[in-house]
Amino acid sequence: MKNIIPRPKKYYPLLITTAIISTLITTISPNLEKNYPQAQAQTSRQPITVRSDVQEANSETGIITARGNVYIEFPSRNIQATSAQAQFFSQERRLVLNGNVQVIQDGNSMRAETMTYLIDEGRFIATPQNQRQVESVYLIEENSP
Repeated sequence: MKNIIPRPKKYYPLLITTAIISTLITTISPNLEKNYPQAQAQTSRQPITVRSDVQEANSETGIITARGNVYIEFPSRNIQATSAQAQFFSQERRLVLNGNVQVIQDGNSMRAETMTYLIDEGRFIATPQNQRQVESVYLIEENSP
């Protein structure tokens, strides 16, 4: 049977990106439930929102690249991030942010030139530009007397 609605080839990258993101969300959610008990009460699929000027996805390598004014929101882990570029390596379950990176999690913040987030470990690795340092601001609760 012939397809009634023609799909222009220009939409194929969008369809591939959507399929990869859906796969990534499905892949990420089991570990969220394991490492973050509060996520168990929510649905089993946890979204990660990526906004940028340009995005591309490679279905063969499982790498998603976002460029230009990148904004990432990962609500189940209370993470918000901005950068010039971001790459998600789905097979390694690793997110690499480059260029004026700022990450905020639970009110704590970190700035660096490059930052890698290891999803399964819930760990950030930050590196500065040459001759600079990584900057972090942490909120520390005061004990009441």
